[in-house]
Amino acid sequence: MNLDEMTKSEVLEYVNNANTGFIKYNNIKLIDYDKESATMEVNITENSLNPYGIVHGGLIFTLADTSMGVITRATGKIAVTLNSQINYLLPAKGPKLISKAKAIKIGRTTALLTTEIFDDQNNLIASSNATYYFLNEKK
Repeated sequence: MNLDEMTKSEVLEYVNNANTGFIKYNNIKLIDYDKESATMEVNITENSLNPYGIVHGGLIFTLADTSMGVITRATGKIAVTLNSQINYLLPAKGPKLISKAKAIKIGRTTALLTTEIFDDQNNLIASSNATYYFLNEKK
């Protein structure tokens, strides 16, 4: 499905109601997006926790990477993560986490993005930056 040819409401419906896939498996929902920003949230379940009872760092990274990936996809190109760095700032607990991603620079072949992850009390849990590589030119 070509997301750049869909309306915003169609994309939200498509992403949030997919029957399979990594995003659905991890309870991640797309709240809003455009070509420069994206907001997503994840509902925390028992399967989201590490042995210490806090949200697993892999889930936090997944939320960050997915949020930034939505922005690259909104350009109409297909991108993969070239490199990424994350700082975990506080232990994540609560019923959900919210990511707020934004584009720093979208170039012809690469993009630099950043995201912040918050808990439901608006505490900053993690911060991440990533570089994405575009696999194709927009047609």
